[in-house]
Amino acid sequence: MTYDANKRDIHDIKRSRWAAVLVGIGAMAALDEIVFHQLLQWHHFFDFSTPAFGILSDGLLHAFELLAVVVGVFLLLDLSQRGRLSVAWAKAGFFLGMGGFQLFDGLINHKILRLHQIRYGVDPLMYDLVWNAFAVGFLLIGAWFWRRARVLPAR
Repeated sequence: MTYDANKRDIHDIKRSRWAAVLVGIGAMAALDEIVFHQLLQWHHFFDFSTPAFGILSDGLLHAFELLAVVVGVFLLLDLSQRGRLSVAWAKAGFFLGMGGFQLFDGLINHKILRLHQIRYGVDPLMYDLVWNAFAVGFLLIGAWFWRRARVLPAR
């Protein structure tokens, strides 16, 4: 049985999508960690301990985001080299990963677990609304790419 590189099966689509989800999660976590934890220094991943533990928690988040990006990129490169990458589904996965991480962080980490707030010393409502609005925006972009990928020929 020969393999037609122009025709992808459902496993290639799922692999493309999930590999890109990992890259999206890692990219959004990196953006959050670099901008809000390091540059603006508004919070740490875990704020309710010593400053040293807060920095340690940021380091663990950084390790997680780096691992997600590296694993996702290697999976995408492997699919691409074998001619099995579905770019359309990967785009959907990337934005769904970004939005999923952002929404998880905004709802679970900020509100339910209360690991940290976006910013302290101010009313967090506007920050929370903007944070979660961006999450929903990324999810909507991902859903748009998903819908588009469903109607495109496998490529």
